[in-house]
Amino acid sequence: MRILICEDSVLLREGLVRLLEDAGHEVVAALADTEGLTETVQSTAPELCILDVRLPPTFTDEGIRAALALRSTHPALPLLVLSQYVEERYASDLIAAQGGPLGYLLKDRVADVSEFLASVERIAEGASVLDPEVVQQLLTRRNRDDRMLQLTERERTVLALIAEGKSNQTIAGLLFLSEASVEKNITAIFQKLGLEPEAGNRRVLAALAHIENTGGTPPLGNQTGMTR
Repeated sequence: MRILICEDSVLLREGLVRLLEDAGHEVVAALADTEGLTETVQSTAPELCILDVRLPPTFTDEGIRAALALRSTHPALPLLVLSQYVEERYASDLIAAQGGPLGYLLKDRVADVSEFLASVERIAEGASVLDPEVVQQLLTRRNRDDRMLQLTERERTVLALIAEGKSNQTIAGLLFLSEASVEKNITAIFQKLGLEPEAGNRRVLAALAHIENTGGTPPLGNQTGMTR
């Protein structure tokens, strides 16, 4: 199989080259970053592209953005993404993209040579291979999303204001509601999010659920607690 590697770590990159070539594959290119990746794919016509999620220059999402770009320019090209940790949002974006076979593995899997090579073969043959930890976190995220979908539009608005650290009195004033009505909405939010009284500070837990599902950040000055 003709394979292209895009990995910034010299040790891992060279290790992958040696591992794959010893297994009978041809490494057509081994790049340290995504510069010239599209052109290299065009000129070398690989049958599989292996990319690290975090690549130079910022080491954030260059690899995943390059993978998504390849989905557009070479939709049938099998992709194998390697990551040090489960990048939940990035995994979701790539899995949701239309295209050919996909693999998303944690780098620890590379240590198991036979398992890694088997994954490479399966992806090249048309299968999708996802690390069990990736699947688990995506399922957990879906469960969180399902809870949020139960909220009404008014409850979502109240929850967003809670996440900003607003008190019930302030929320009531902003939404032109009585405090009793705000309390009623908050009780409904707690129930729909499955936050029982014994869960601890339900207000903070509800705010965290909102932040996790909207990609927001905690309000400054209220990161360890919230006013009532």
